[in-house]
Amino acid sequence: MSVAPDTTGAFAHALGAAVSRVHLPGSAGYAELTATYNLCTRLTPLAVVEAQTVHDVAAAVRVAGEHGVPVGVQSTGHGPWATMAGAVLVATRGLDGVMVDPVSRIARIGAGVRWSAVIEAAAPHGLAPLCGSSPSVGVVGLLTGGGHGPLARTYGLSADRVLSFDVVTGDGVLRRASATENPDLYWGLRGGKGTLGIVTGLELELVRQPEVYAGALWFDAPDIPAVVRTWAAWSRLLPDEGTTSVAVMRLPAMPGVPPMLAGRTTVSVRFAWTGDPVVGEELLRAIRSVAAPLVDLVALRPYAEIGLVHADPEDPMPAVETHLLLEELDADAVERLLELVGPDAVTAQLMVEVRRLGGAVTTPLRGRTVFPHRDAQWTVLAVGLGVPETADVVGADARRIVDGLAPWRRPGALPNFHAGSGPDWAREVFGQDGARRLREVSLRYDPDGVLLGSRNVRDLPVGHPTVGATDEELVLGA
Repeated sequence: MSVAPDTTGAFAHALGAAVSRVHLPGSAGYAELTATYNLCTRLTPLAVVEAQTVHDVAAAVRVAGEHGVPVGVQSTGHGPWATMAGAVLVATRGLDGVMVDPVSRIARIGAGVRWSAVIEAAAPHGLAPLCGSSPSVGVVGLLTGGGHGPLARTYGLSADRVLSFDVVTGDGVLRRASATENPDLYWGLRGGKGTLGIVTGLELELVRQPEVYAGALWFDAPDIPAVVRTWAAWSRLLPDEGTTSVAVMRLPAMPGVPPMLAGRTTVSVRFAWTGDPVVGEELLRAIRSVAAPLVDLVALRPYAEIGLVHADPEDPMPAVETHLLLEELDADAVERLLELVGPDAVTAQLMVEVRRLGGAVTTPLRGRTVFPHRDAQWTVLAVGLGVPETADVVGADARRIVDGLAPWRRPGALPNFHAGSGPDWAREVFGQDGARRLREVSLRYDPDGVLLGSRNVRDLPVGHPTVGATDEELVLGA
């Protein structure tokens, strides 16, 4: 669905009359609010609504629906999946309120809030919001994609801690979604990305974790084979109090990269331990004993420093990301991984990370969600620079890695790691049944297909497993 050229002026006029702030192409506000952290994706919507209130969001969706214009959403600029050409972009970063109740351990969070703000508000009370690897990303984006954070094996998916959402659905109505109110939306918002609505706020349960034994160890290129082999065997035996990953890195000399790591091939072992730090230190001795690390940042530290585990870059960059799940990481898989990206390999990737999943992620905390890959145990993420001069090379190299790991690959992908759109993407990240159920819920609340996110499931064939599904079935995944 797209707006006809002769109605563009009428649409812009109606939009300007209905909401607080509208920015059109060529304006400073438009440029600022369409900026993304992945410079490979440039947003080109018809207009940007800078939402000041939830009513702006609802009004923008209603007006867009009346004029046949689709609606996209962006908060912090992380994770864009479409250019939004021919659509109106609702920017929610102005909905930036945060309130923490230390007694109930519940945070009330607006759609424009980054994890760093919630961490700061919760820290004085010894409470921890279960963020992802980077505290600089938006809360809503991570939670609607599930959320595998640095403490995931202990506490499960970050989305499992959501108590309720405030969401504007495609019919322009503001609704509350929880286990008892609109449970079909609650089921689909926890892992369904932007399929079912524009989240304007949420209530999140915090955990009591004032400190963690956490950080990263970095080893030089000659030590990579021994470190990766040891880590693969060690991580299998790690109790659920520990969450970990290993990443082979080829970082260029650039601002933000420590000199001892720049321009060389290294391997980083990321580790976060929620239990007794003495036990965590003893467990990590198996990794520390492999070789002398170049850098050792693992220590007992406030949860507010959780971002040091992955040390994700905070500045925008052009990135090409490739993600897959593995059924197994046995000895043969480890050797193949070392052949593909180890110190002697020729690769265009800046980073290839393997995360150990499992633990508490496998058990839903508040009923089933659309997130279908809870039992996955291993995930691989490759990241390369997407500048025009190298983009084709990086993409071909990523395919080489994927093909090389094919014998161990597991079908499916995690929503927050797998960029894309369309029915095939939806089936991969939500599963066949989950995608069809999302379609049914979308048809209830967005009958005209106004939301761009709904397009990923609207073209799916209608199958018998979901036709006439009840709310209870949608929540329970029956």
